[in-house]
Amino acid sequence: MDPGKGKLYYSISEVCSMTGLKPHVLRYWETAFPMLKPSKNQSGNRVYKESDIGLIKLISRLLYEERYTIDGARQKISEMDDPRQQMELELDTATVSADTVEDIRREITEIIRLLDRDPMAVDNQEDSG
Repeated sequence: MDPGKGKLYYSISEVCSMTGLKPHVLRYWETAFPMLKPSKNQSGNRVYKESDIGLIKLISRLLYEERYTIDGARQKISEMDDPRQQMELELDTATVSADTVEDIRREITEIIRLLDRDPMAVDNQEDSG
């Protein structure tokens, strides 16, 4: 049930499972963030579009990871004129390049290699230097 799989609308329970948030949190955010306005279906149930889910993920990151207050997160989002800036902000922190992953792997491998060395061999090398 990931966004982008051809589905137009998601129920509140689907959004909760995608984001790890509780329904009461999403309902509260609707009052705290005027830009978050999910539609309602004929039964009166909330239905979320992909853009709503992206905004929810952005709000979640600002509040829980970047530690903004509700007012601060609301202001930060309203300062973003272009919706693409919201997506770029989300993607900047959500992705790591393959080169970065490879660099980290090399560094960890080197640390493991150094830890596996005989400490006496290291001491002997230092004495002879």
